[in-house]
Amino acid sequence: MAQHQLLQCCVLLELCLGSLICFCFSVGPINRALSFLFMVLSHVGLQKAAQNLKPVVPIKFHISSRTDSGVHALCNSAHLDIQRAPGKPAFQERMLIGCLNYHLKPEPIRILSAHRVTNNFHARFSALSRTYIYRLLMGCTHHSEIPVFERDLCWAPTGGYLNVPAMQDAAQFLLGTHDFSTFCSLNSETPFRSPVKTILQADIQPSSGFLSHHYEYRGLQFWELKFKSRSFLYRQVRRMVGALVAVGQGKLAPHHIKELLEMKDARALPSFAMAPSSGLFLKSVEYNEAATNASSPF
Repeated sequence: MAQHQLLQCCVLLELCLGSLICFCFSVGPINRALSFLFMVLSHVGLQKAAQNLKPVVPIKFHISSRTDSGVHALCNSAHLDIQRAPGKPAFQERMLIGCLNYHLKPEPIRILSAHRVTNNFHARFSALSRTYIYRLLMGCTHHSEIPVFERDLCWAPTGGYLNVPAMQDAAQFLLGTHDFSTFCSLNSETPFRSPVKTILQADIQPSSGFLSHHYEYRGLQFWELKFKSRSFLYRQVRRMVGALVAVGQGKLAPHHIKELLEMKDARALPSFAMAPSSGLFLKSVEYNEAATNASSPF
């Protein structure tokens, strides 16, 4: 008896990962047991929602970027392979998004878009670049002054205001291709990964806070630090932010960033130069347009 050919395609999903209490549902192997549990629950939620698509074989998600506990994702990406049985209609984009989001209601995850991609596409390894932003709040002399709706969504360094021009000068030393060993936290993967990375963007710009127009009288200032690279080392962004904030506080001079890079030693970074995870957001993952423009429904 002739076997019917299965309808198979690879789909790229863009998704938003929110926080639960003060933890983000992470999407990669991390060290803390509680965060790992949240990651598992998040991944299980995606897998469970996908099984409602009635695939021929179980669907496996491949996430583009790993995040620490407490880190948020405005737009992460994942790809999945869907095999539909013969006679089943192809998925349309809106149908796929609607179905997945319906079954993700209990989870702090939402699918933002879906694209048919080439069969050799991989959400992690096909990425051209990743962009992170880190939100800073200036003007607070005590952590109790952080607006309640901004708690766990920004970092308010002690001491109030920072020397932003000095921080901007220091950020220029991070641009380009360097050995970022000093800005990498050590973990089990460190010996197997190249510390050489290329920072394509390192900007510090004023920003706005959630409902900030209601408390303008308090003199609070929000700033965003934006970093773009094809990939980052473990906790690299948080360590770069911490060092730049130390420059803004006068604990380091701008030229010290260059000297720290040249040391190529994770132990060289001062202990105070580590930003907390709460202010860090994965903003976007960029791909080659040709790879994400495979025509036809799913």
